[in-house]
Amino acid sequence: MSHRIERVNQLIRQEISDLLRREIKDPRLSQFIAVTEVITSPDLRHAKIYISFISDKQQKQDALDALAGASNFFRKEMSRTLRLRRIPELSFHWDNSIERGARIINLIDDVSSSDR
Repeated sequence: MSHRIERVNQLIRQEISDLLRREIKDPRLSQFIAVTEVITSPDLRHAKIYISFISDKQQKQDALDALAGASNFFRKEMSRTLRLRRIPELSFHWDNSIERGARIINLIDDVSSSDR
C-alpha cells in the first residue's frame, strides 16, 4: 500500500471519528463507536470503514443502517475539510476483532484455570 493511500486512510478515519463524536445525533448511534480501520481503493473511489462497539446483533445492524444512511452527510462534511480531488464512496462494515480477542482471552483463561 502506498504512503499516500495510508495517509488518506488515516485522514478519513480521523474525520469520520470526529463527525461521529460531534455531529451525529441519531439514537441508533448513541453508544461509543470506534472506527477501527479504513481501507481505501487505490483509485480513491471507494472506502471501507470498519466500526466496532459492544452490543447485540440487532444494535449492530441498526448502527450499520444508520451509518449507511448518513454516508452522504459524511462525504459532504469531508469534502469541506479534506483537500482531496475525489471524496470516496463510503461503505460501513462491522469489525469483530475486539469480540474475537475477548473470546480468545476467555478461552485462555478457561484453559489456564482448568490446569490448576
